[in-house]
Amino acid sequence: MGSTNQEEVRLLGKWASPFSNRIDLALKLKGVPYKYSEENLLSKSEDLLKYNPVYKKVPVLVHNGNPIAESLIILEYIDETWTNNSLLSQDPYERALARFWSKTLDDKILPAIWNACRGAEKGSDKAVEEAFEALKLLEDEIKDKRFFGGETIGLVDIAASFIGYWVDILQEIAGLELLTIEKFPKVFKWSQEFINHPVIKEGLPPRDELFAFFNASAPK
Repeated sequence: MGSTNQEEVRLLGKWASPFSNRIDLALKLKGVPYKYSEENLLSKSEDLLKYNPVYKKVPVLVHNGNPIAESLIILEYIDETWTNNSLLSQDPYERALARFWSKTLDDKILPAIWNACRGAEKGSDKAVEEAFEALKLLEDEIKDKRFFGGETIGLVDIAASFIGYWVDILQEIAGLELLTIEKFPKVFKWSQEFINHPVIKEGLPPRDELFAFFNASAPK
């Protein structure tokens, strides 16, 4: 694993953020001990401003004093640093595909679903249709695989944890039915496999607390 007893691993995060939680999940899958610092994004800590002066956002991983920002970049760093339980395939094409889908999740799929549940166009026919189109991309991609990369949890699964866990809460608050077993059976089945994986289950925030957090800030 290339680790030493002197290693210092610290995560600056926000408990309700799916982007921050990606790093929790990856470190837990790798069995890497780390210190977690909860950030108040309304009053940013000196550490956050010091370690991520460009974006001033969570998550930030600090490994032996070296900060890394942006969740997808952090996930790849973790995978390269701790080589057990690989998140990416050894095959260059499979790795490229995983990067493509992770980026597509952040650039196209997550924003469409967030907009349908929480955005200015919340609940509108157009926003819901775009959310359905986004979920269809995933439905076509996962096919009959257990996880996006095959039999074990990989980069795309962790990047998609928002779909697997947060969407169910956000759609309930918004009174929508986006991800259901009837509409997207393959993605729904994947979501159940994912959130019931023992390490993932332990690493996700409690559902009732997450529901209360997002319900309190729901657009009226």
